[in-house]
Amino acid sequence: MTEVAPPAAETLFGAELPRAVAYAELLARHGPERGLIGPREVERLWDRHLLNSAAIAPLMPRRARVVDVGSGAGLPGIPLALARPDLRVTLLESMARRVEWLEHVAGALGLSVTVVRGRAEERAIRRQIGDADVVVARAVAPLAKLCEWSMPLLREGGSLVAMKGATAADEVARDRVAVRRAGGGEPRIETCGADVLSDPATVVLVDRVNRQDRRMRKDR
Repeated sequence: MTEVAPPAAETLFGAELPRAVAYAELLARHGPERGLIGPREVERLWDRHLLNSAAIAPLMPRRARVVDVGSGAGLPGIPLALARPDLRVTLLESMARRVEWLEHVAGALGLSVTVVRGRAEERAIRRQIGDADVVVARAVAPLAKLCEWSMPLLREGGSLVAMKGATAADEVARDRVAVRRAGGGEPRIETCGADVLSDPATVVLVDRVNRQDRRMRKDR
């Protein structure tokens, strides 16, 4: 049984709350059987998944082009699209059955998102959906690998927003050099949703630096 939407849901989703409820119901009904979420996750869909994902919405520039890498169940891309209808969201997923699910959800909810099958590291995908303003990722890969995949998808000055939770500080300390090698700037950690959530979202933000900055670092 899906848990009832908590009060924070109205704050984060506003007028789109009915569609957020419909998404939660679809995820609860089909998620476990499709391997998108574990059976025990159904009772904590809101706090652990939907609200946590929507909490990062304030980090997105207005009308930004956002790519959700390894979207899977649509997290965080679908909650972001609901919380911020101004965003232009692309859900990137490599597995055919998950792509089918994402397309089904987008159609059922009437969401104006783009679903693309492929991997971030593929050249064809980089040409198709590159120059994004923001790349988001949740439970996909270590920070170093995420930057390797994500920086080529971003315009110069765009940002990777990696949802990391309790591992954020450790990953930044471990992967700082690899992040810079991939073309990223200094990673920084931010907490989102602390004013409305008992368990706020912790993210690592990495900007794609411009070519001049990268040359300057190599010359040092």
